[in-house]
This record gives sequence, C-alpha cells and structure tokens, in this order.
Amino acid sequence: MSEEIKEEIKEERTSNPSELVILHEDNHVIVVLKPQNVPSCPDETGDRDMLTMVKEYIKIKNNKPGEAYVGLVHRLDRPTGGLMVFAKTSKAAERLCTQMQSDGEDFEKRYYAIVVGTPHEPSCFGLTHFLLKDSAKNIVRAVPMATEGAKTAILDYKTIESKNGLSLMDIRLHTGRAHQIRVQMATIGHGVFGDQKYGTVPQSVGHNLALWAVELKFTHPTTKEKLVFRAFPPTEEVPWKYFDISRHLAVGIKSIHY
Repeated sequence: MSEEIKEEIKEERTSNPSELVILHEDNHVIVVLKPQNVPSCPDETGDRDMLTMVKEYIKIKNNKPGEAYVGLVHRLDRPTGGLMVFAKTSKAAERLCTQMQSDGEDFEKRYYAIVVGTPHEPSCFGLTHFLLKDSAKNIVRAVPMATEGAKTAILDYKTIESKNGLSLMDIRLHTGRAHQIRVQMATIGHGVFGDQKYGTVPQSVGHNLALWAVELKFTHPTTKEKLVFRAFPPTEEVPWKYFDISRHLAVGIKSIHY
C-alpha cells in the first residue's frame, strides 16, 4: 500500500448512518438500503435496527393499530451496508425464505468487498470452510471439518481490480453464515479493509468495513417476476473511492436497476 494512500486513509473518517431509504415497495415486499453500523434486527445493544424501522414506517404509512407485520428474510452483519428485502405478509416471508434456503437462482446475494493484498488465485468458485461461532464473544472461527457444531460455509469470489495494496472483490454467497465473508477472506490471508474483529491494516482503524451488499435478486413471491436490485457502496469514502465502482456495477444489468 502506497504512502500516499496510507496518509489519506488516516485523514478520512466515516459519517453517521442515514434514515430509512426505500428502493421498492408493493403489497408483499419492501426493499431497503441498510446503512452501515445499524443492526438488521433488535439485539442486546438496544440500538435502532432495520426491522423496527421498517415496522414503524409501515405502521405510520398505513395508519395501522398495534405493531405492523414485517418478516425478516435475511440479515446483514451490523458493520455491513447494502440491500435488504423484508416481507410484508407471512406468505411472502415463507416463500422468500424457501427461495433463499434452496441455494438456487431464485434468491441471490452479491457483495463487493475491498480486501488487503491480492489473492494468489484471482477467482475461486466454491471456497469452502467450516465455521464455528462463539456466541458469548460474538466471534466466528474457521475450524476442522469434524469440529462439533461447525457449519459449512461456501462462497465464490472474483478479483475485479487490484491497486495500492488493496483488491476489489466480487463475492457471491452460497450459504448465509454469521460473519462469513469476513472470516473466509481473513482465513485465506486477505482480510476485509476496516475489519477490526478479524484483522486488517492499522491504517484502516476508524473507517467503515469495506463490505457492501451491492446486488439482490429474487423471484417475487406472488407475481413470480424476477427482480434485480443494485446499490452502490459509499464511493466517495476510503477505500471505495480508489476503484471505479460505477463502471464495474454497470455491467450486466438485465432488470430493475437502482
């Protein structure tokens, strides 16, 4: 990593998360943009979370008495930002969860990450580890396959571009384990920039995690329409601004583009 980049990294710090941003809504689903450092659902911190925010929005919008129904279909780690879909009916929640668990083409999640260094293998399809979570410490470790309680974690990655000691990665998940991308990339020696839990360069301390859910594909639970949503990471922030994110994300649009 160049000295110029190191100095710029030291100088820039992150901003506060924004309010609820809605990309799409109908009677069955709502797609929103999760800011970084906001929980996906209520946790022990009591901090404001996405599930509660969506419930409050629907309750106010529809003037509903009591608590509005919102189904949590999937999660993003607290420091990860990007696209999330919530279900507005129990039927939609059930169908979306079934899609996600099938590991097929009906429900796909794609991430961009900026990692430290350049992977020796520029791409890998089916990178597999066995992960064990320590719930008390909220830490996940890669362990031998036979370890009791370990769960299989599989992802595909492709190195899009490398510069200044960093690499922009395109990552697709086949499983949805806690901290999966962060742990798997750290395990192969290329931790995600800004990841204080699993190790990174000292210059990234104080910066947001460079991990963003850039694309979400799913089949609408009632209309059966194939939907695709894309959302840019904070391209003005370190380290995203070192890469031409707009050019890379503009490739391959076939459906709805946000």
